[in-house]
Amino acid sequence: MDNSQSASYRAGEAKGQAQEKGSQLMDKASSAAQSAKESVQEAGQQLQAKAQGAVDAVKDATGLNK
Repeated sequence: MDNSQSASYRAGEAKGQAQEKGSQLMDKASSAAQSAKESVQEAGQQLQAKAQGAVDAVKDATGLNK
């Protein structure tokens, strides 16, 4: 292999490694986004349950739950 072929090979190898690294970073970002989404959904469900409990408590206290 002459110098230009060798340089071309190394450039192609570096490009492949960069693409793989980019793919790995995108996978990590996607995973982090999914985890955040699930956390927010869980927090929303907990808040909704607490709000419903508060509504029920008010209804019980005022006699509207009958």
